[in-house]
Amino acid sequence: MSALRRLLFSRRTLAYVSAGTLGVTGGGYWYLNSGPAYPVSTKEKRRPPPPWTPPSREQMLESLRRSSIDPDEEFDLLIVGGGATGAGVAVDAVSRGLKVALVEKDDFSAGTSSKSTKLVHGGVRYLQKAVFELDYEQYKLVREALHERRIFLQTAPYLSSMLPIMLPIYKYWQVPYYFAGCKMYDVLAGKENMETSYLMSKGKALETFPMLKSEGLVGAVVYYDGQHNDSRMNVALIMTAVKHGAIVANHCEVTELQKGSNDKLNGARVKDNLTGKEWNVRAKGIINATGPFSDTLLTLDNPDHKPIVQPSAGIHITLPNYYSPRTMGLLDPATSDGRVIFFLPWQGNTIAGTTDSPAPVETEPRAQEDDIRWVLDEVRHYLSPDIKVRRGDVLSAWSGLRPLVRNPSASSTEGLVRNHMIHVSESGLLTIAGGKWTTYRAMAQETVDEAVKVFGLENRVKSGCVTERLRLVGSDGWSRNMFIGLIQRFGLETEVAKHLSDNYGDRAWTVCSLAQPTGETWPLHGLRLSPNYPFIEAEVRYAVRHEYAQTAVDVIARRTRLAFLNAQAALSALPRVIEIMGEELHWSRAQRKRQFERAVEFLGSMGLAPGATVPELEPRNMLERLENVFWSLLKSGGAVTKKPGVTYSRAKFEAGEIDSLKELFARHAVPTSPRDHQAPPEVGAEERRLRKQHVREVLRALPGYEAIRAKDYDYVFDEAGFADREDIDLDEFVEICGSLKEVSFAPLSRKVAKVERTRIPVEKSGGGV
Repeated sequence: MSALRRLLFSRRTLAYVSAGTLGVTGGGYWYLNSGPAYPVSTKEKRRPPPPWTPPSREQMLESLRRSSIDPDEEFDLLIVGGGATGAGVAVDAVSRGLKVALVEKDDFSAGTSSKSTKLVHGGVRYLQKAVFELDYEQYKLVREALHERRIFLQTAPYLSSMLPIMLPIYKYWQVPYYFAGCKMYDVLAGKENMETSYLMSKGKALETFPMLKSEGLVGAVVYYDGQHNDSRMNVALIMTAVKHGAIVANHCEVTELQKGSNDKLNGARVKDNLTGKEWNVRAKGIINATGPFSDTLLTLDNPDHKPIVQPSAGIHITLPNYYSPRTMGLLDPATSDGRVIFFLPWQGNTIAGTTDSPAPVETEPRAQEDDIRWVLDEVRHYLSPDIKVRRGDVLSAWSGLRPLVRNPSASSTEGLVRNHMIHVSESGLLTIAGGKWTTYRAMAQETVDEAVKVFGLENRVKSGCVTERLRLVGSDGWSRNMFIGLIQRFGLETEVAKHLSDNYGDRAWTVCSLAQPTGETWPLHGLRLSPNYPFIEAEVRYAVRHEYAQTAVDVIARRTRLAFLNAQAALSALPRVIEIMGEELHWSRAQRKRQFERAVEFLGSMGLAPGATVPELEPRNMLERLENVFWSLLKSGGAVTKKPGVTYSRAKFEAGEIDSLKELFARHAVPTSPRDHQAPPEVGAEERRLRKQHVREVLRALPGYEAIRAKDYDYVFDEAGFADREDIDLDEFVEICGSLKEVSFAPLSRKVAKVERTRIPVEKSGGGV
């Protein structure tokens, strides 16, 4: 006993206990202080920040023109491309003290940068590759992305946030496999980790994600990554560059690269695509940040240039919000073609994607019907069988081009670069291509470092890179509770106030100052563009006055995200958007009409059904009203009829259609057989049944069902689980009718040979878009 007492109270034992206590205390302190660092709330954030109005687009264009006239106005850098990479380079360069110009042939983030998966992530699958293939380069890419993820969420806290993502597990052996992988992901992030990953039981997983398929589910692992609003982030980068002195111009295209007597680039010919005017811009160095269009500028520099971009199209679809919880995403780690697919809440809806298919380089790629249906099939695989995943629930669908590139300096036997590539041509054109949204800042830092060295700008820079600490426009006066101040000052709906706070940061005060009274007792301000989404008319005026929006597409797609959330809602809001922009930009009737036609064409690339009803532009005066009446009479008197197109509806049936189906069923159904007659004496329509073999004959008399093929009936019976049934009741009849309508609206299969979906290796995908 005395020996035990001496052992328990020995110095060594006390040392072990003390060390353990300190370890547990330190670990607990570290855990409690881990996670995202939210901005500190202060009383000053109750009030709007100091006002700031950026220079007008006309002033920007004049600064570009002066560079070719006055040698003192020459730019240090001319950046071509206004996506994530170009905007990031502009912020980095101008914050170092360089004189920077940026031009973009379309709108800021008009290409790939607005069509991403909206994730800010390190890459769980890339870590898997690094471990199983002992690939140190892949490991370094994951570490870099996790570091950049933390910076991303700190420099623009209102536009980005952490999102828990669930990996459902259907095999017991996968539980330790995925859990260990996610824990390694946490460890790699270190002190920059968001929240620690954790294991969920089957019951907890279904409680959190009730749409999940329960059959075979054994549990789930949840890990954390970041999410953001990509085009709003791009605009924030552009406006941050402007605030620091950069000259930027959208809808301005480089048509020629100019060289001096030493065959080195010293400027470019630029064309304003809105007016057709052209002028020269002088710069000491030119940076090509045009993403999938990098080869176009490289060919302008050298006509003998061999293409380096191998584009791959990734499509995403938007589904209604009832497809996923509001605060939990889902990752399918093993789709039918080997890639991962994300299923994420975003801006009040749900987005799903992505695919990899070979694609040509084009300005507005379209999501192919085969790809849309493939994503729906993959989503259907993970959702509960009582949820019918319908083509009609696809609110929008878009395709983005991944700029996978080959380094022109490498031998022809080498494959695609793993992340991004920086290349300097003989004439001095510096090209930055590849990469992903998460690492845009690191890419920009490397690019500017190289530009300073190549173009001899060492004496022009005032500091090194500061973008790790540089907060973007809208961040300084923002807090997570700022929306309450907007409600109290302007009388906004809570949903609208949260939307403005989360998408404009402290600039939301300026947006609200442009809001018109509603004329209602509540809300007092904030007229909506669409009744189902929180976008308000004041955002259109703000986009024109403060964010260089020049076309209707700029507003519906990239200043607001209505076209990405719901193409039909964007179409319905389009006349009002054009009316407001027409007032701000003084558009003529012909200009308004061109804007309308162009926007309808764009919405076609966003998944708008060809047969969608197109609204009319509102006439501004009596002359326009008379003109509309004249053209409508002329059209009605003609013999031309519009062919019905493919239309997809959120609801399976039109108003009153179910009543017609009930009457049709009642006329042809027969009472149930005596062995089934256990019902009360009063037999209603619900106790009558229709022979399955008579369904097609019965429905032929109903408009819209006459052309449905026999094999479509067989497919619908099989999908609904009625293949072995002899008869159906009323509710089953109605369900079959709804499914038949969807099948009949599906486009016919293409006659050409099926294109095999390309499987791009994870380590060469650049992290997706």
